[in-house]
Amino acid sequence: MQPNAYPVNLERLEKIWHSFMASGQVPREEETYIDPPVLQSWRRCLPRLDYGARPRPKRLADSSLAPVLKANGNLMAVAAPVMEDVHQFIEGSQSAILLASPSACMLSVVGDQDSVATVERLQLGQGTYWSEEELGTNALGLVRITAMPIQVVGAEHYYQAHHPFASTAAPIHDVRGRLSGILAIVNPAEAVTSHTLGLVMTAARAIGNQLQTEWYIEESNRHLTEVNAVLGAIADGVVAWNEEGIINHVNEPASNLLGARPAELMGNRLEDVLELPPVLRDAVAAGEQLRDVETNFHINGHHTTCMVNLRPIYGGERQPIGYIAMLRPIEQVRQLVHQQIGARATLHLDDISSQAPAMRPVLRQARIAARGTAPVLIRGEGGAGKNHLARAIHNDGPHAEAPFISVNCQAIPHELMVGELLGQVKDNGNKSRPSKFELANGGTLLLDQVEHLSLEMQAALLHLIETGHVMRLGSPRPIPVEVRIIATTTADLEERIAEDGFLSHLYYRFGVFNITIPPLRARVEDIPLLAERFLARITRRSDRPAWIEDEAMEILRRYPWPGNVRELESVLERALSHSMDDTIHMSDLPPGVREGRVMVERSPRPQPVLSLEEAEREAIIRAGRACQGRVTEMAEQLQIGRTTLWRKMKQFNLTPDLFK
Repeated sequence: MQPNAYPVNLERLEKIWHSFMASGQVPREEETYIDPPVLQSWRRCLPRLDYGARPRPKRLADSSLAPVLKANGNLMAVAAPVMEDVHQFIEGSQSAILLASPSACMLSVVGDQDSVATVERLQLGQGTYWSEEELGTNALGLVRITAMPIQVVGAEHYYQAHHPFASTAAPIHDVRGRLSGILAIVNPAEAVTSHTLGLVMTAARAIGNQLQTEWYIEESNRHLTEVNAVLGAIADGVVAWNEEGIINHVNEPASNLLGARPAELMGNRLEDVLELPPVLRDAVAAGEQLRDVETNFHINGHHTTCMVNLRPIYGGERQPIGYIAMLRPIEQVRQLVHQQIGARATLHLDDISSQAPAMRPVLRQARIAARGTAPVLIRGEGGAGKNHLARAIHNDGPHAEAPFISVNCQAIPHELMVGELLGQVKDNGNKSRPSKFELANGGTLLLDQVEHLSLEMQAALLHLIETGHVMRLGSPRPIPVEVRIIATTTADLEERIAEDGFLSHLYYRFGVFNITIPPLRARVEDIPLLAERFLARITRRSDRPAWIEDEAMEILRRYPWPGNVRELESVLERALSHSMDDTIHMSDLPPGVREGRVMVERSPRPQPVLSLEEAEREAIIRAGRACQGRVTEMAEQLQIGRTTLWRKMKQFNLTPDLFK
């Protein structure tokens, strides 16, 4: 009924109904008395339904009804208490309260006993479809079509059998505004009032609000479950607390890291169960965030070092309503640093091929050192391959997958050396820096050119080797480390000890494995092997083969190589860049190498001492290049006889053609 049509004139409605059923038209003077949705429904029903017949609506069998009830179980559970409240409010008014699905299938009926019995007698109870197609014009069918509250009274029903009743229905909407159900009241037409429609609308809205509330709760729980699953899957430790300092989340990595079960932490005040380090406490007090700060935690007598990230959780007024701290074990951070910037040793001792007798004891000692844990000292001239041997020793040892950190001691200023190698702690841990020994923990620390260590650092290194602990500058706490020390040097450490430039006790610590690599000129047999290995590396890198002529190789064998392997690789790379066909010819070699000229430093640094045999061979090579292989002139230059010169050249496998 329209709002202005109360009280309802049932006789007038009956006359209008008869007139429409007889002519298909409503008298012009009565058009404003009939609701437009009702009139439109009559027009849809008239061609296909017999208004005078007994309605026989579709009713689901029990087997078909069960899935419908299950699908609408949540709606029925929410609506049941509301329907009971409505029944108590209108009890005795001969009314039945009905709940239907969005398709107008009756789900449940409550109310006065006589009213419920009447509904069942008319075969309109549970499982019956109240759609317009089945029951003609009625409130539930029109709500299904219009999704609007409506009241159909007496003769407004299409079927004459329903004229004694009034049906009032309102839609139940879900959170997305879709029709999720229909609530209705059926009572005698004579007892209908406008308040019935208001009651049904209010009850339907209460059911819809409760459905929306449950949806929001379910959605919040789902999001909370997802958040908990994400936090639980994070490898880092996560600790979250609210603005009052109450811990509301601790994941398993955090509990393991802090040495406490989640039940001991959650629900308690943060300061009661966990002693916050000063840097973290100050950041919380200021509402600031922290990124990658190394700090220490103390809980239940347990001490742990972590890398912490702190983020405030802001509310609507940009005030922190909580905090979340991400904790990462310092060992994991160091491992990540090693993976990103640490030099991973890929060279093995078996890869160091040598045909020179002088290298056999070196490789034998290196294999023994790889199996041990004592410090290793590798001596030799610059460029002889000391660092490569150190990497091979590490990679053949039991901790090959652990970090390999290399430090050039000469590159660190003396005044900064202790802080760089031992690390520092400043401002209550706000600017902590780990030591190189911590970064190499579990692996190897290579101290290149160890003779340049300051005496203070030498003492600290000796202490670490003896105790297995390192202490950062500014920290009172020793940190246990397990690191293999390998040192390289080009200096005469015995002479440095005599000059009080190197600690004798530290030198003795390197006495277990003291390896000296011979210079390249003392292992000429290895020059072709080293050259081939370098060219093979160039071939893999550029994906095109590189070669060297025999004549060029012979010149390389004759050159004394004061820069050792490093100089050999530099010469080969330069020669290959000058080559026009990826083959190193004699003409591609630098003039100094072809002519045997060796660059001598102006400093008083002592030059390598040559054996008598090496000196004789070097003198003949220089004379041959100067005289372009003319034997008579060579003998005059060397001030020896031609016969003696020929004998020496045969001994050293030299011919005049090599110098022409």
